[in-house]
Amino acid sequence: MKNALFLLLLFLVFSCNQNNQNGYKETSDHKLMTDSVAVLAKIAMETHCYLCHSPTAAEVEGRIAPPMIAVKAKYLKHYISQESFTSAVVKFVENPTSEHAIMVDAVKKHGIMPKQDFPKNSLQQIANYMYQYQIEEPVWFAKQWEAGARQKWLQTGRKLEVLKTEETYADIGLRYALGTKKILGKNLMGAIQKKGTLEALDFCNMQAMPLTDSMSTHYNARIKRVSDKNRNPNNRANTEELTYISQFKKQTSEKQEIKPLVVEKENKVHVYYPIETNTMCLQCHGKPQAIQPKVAKQILKLYPKDLAIGYSESEVRGMWSIVFDKN
Repeated sequence: MKNALFLLLLFLVFSCNQNNQNGYKETSDHKLMTDSVAVLAKIAMETHCYLCHSPTAAEVEGRIAPPMIAVKAKYLKHYISQESFTSAVVKFVENPTSEHAIMVDAVKKHGIMPKQDFPKNSLQQIANYMYQYQIEEPVWFAKQWEAGARQKWLQTGRKLEVLKTEETYADIGLRYALGTKKILGKNLMGAIQKKGTLEALDFCNMQAMPLTDSMSTHYNARIKRVSDKNRNPNNRANTEELTYISQFKKQTSEKQEIKPLVVEKENKVHVYYPIETNTMCLQCHGKPQAIQPKVAKQILKLYPKDLAIGYSESEVRGMWSIVFDKN
């Protein structure tokens, strides 16, 4: 009997130490994800989060938010169980405020993240994926974490083995769109953080088109941003594009999962993907009463025939129009 009790106690102690070593534990309400579901969650994270939380941006220069691994590490310090971790991540991203932020230093440095809408269930999946799997981390992160936390860094979670598959035309077009979005977004948010919204308008006026053109050259494709309510006349959507924008608006309003639209024409591939608003966008594209008077004045000075205002959060204000040669 004593031996049995000793073995049971030893098992409980060992199990507890295992949980502490791993830094997290499963709960009955959050079962292990399958690798196929994890792949979709990984893609969703890269699509919706990496614009700001890129693991490849430089440690200081060019970074507009901490990498996702820093988010994971910080939340695991506060929320050990998967249930509490996932709930906390989802709750903050759905309504980010300084009062509820646990990454206080990041908010002081980069500002509060813009509120944005996610496709149904994708935010929950992203949080579950972060908890259960190892995610990409910058080469400098471990050293930085150990210096600040004064403990050795060892990322928790399983490793996801992703089999390489041939890219579809939709995959290629989305990669081109998100790559260009990343470059534009990083520069725009950097301008806002360093110089304010007014100066960021000058960036859009002078640099947005040249940067987009440079990405077209980089990808050997034609990359455009078009809209039914354009600011720059060069971004006006044509009749066919207006139809697709209307389609994306309907899908977004109904909380449908948004996928790239692919149209093949002779030896060319046309891929379309929506551009949605978040709180950052509304500084220049929101309701007239929400735009600062000096910003509104500068908009009209730069774009006398501007139509790109009146938006709320998570609305389609245009789309990416990508054209490239068939393989």
